[in-house]
Amino acid sequence: MQYEKSCGALVLRRDENGKLYILMIRHKAGGHRSFPKGHMERGETEYMTAVREVFEETAVQIRIDSDFRETVHYHPQPGVSKEVVYFLTETAQKDIRPRQGEIAQVEWVPVEEAEASLTHENDKTVFRAAMKKIEQRRTVRT
Repeated sequence: MQYEKSCGALVLRRDENGKLYILMIRHKAGGHRSFPKGHMERGETEYMTAVREVFEETAVQIRIDSDFRETVHYHPQPGVSKEVVYFLTETAQKDIRPRQGEIAQVEWVPVEEAEASLTHENDKTVFRAAMKKIEQRRTVRT
């Protein structure tokens, strides 16, 4: 069994009216929507990989300062086991640009539309966990 590990992030942004958006990518291969992520490189930490991959795929610079860490496991093809670690972060950066080649589109999706536009159940599970974390933070502040 071959093992692969990727890291990425759910990147949130609020507009001037406080409306919350999440950064999503659409892949050229298959056209499915998901969150920016990619393979770990030798010597990288999970955080380093997530920061690098988000920037490479979307041109958004992030800093991860949340304790949110969600992991999913799946088999992208026979004989391959994949683990993906996601972090949660916010940015004020509005400008986005897709990586040439593999990414068809990068977009800020209103959070209330995000779950329905995700293709894979793993991504929906991670999204729901992130929204729960945000709700918990909001409750603590109030």
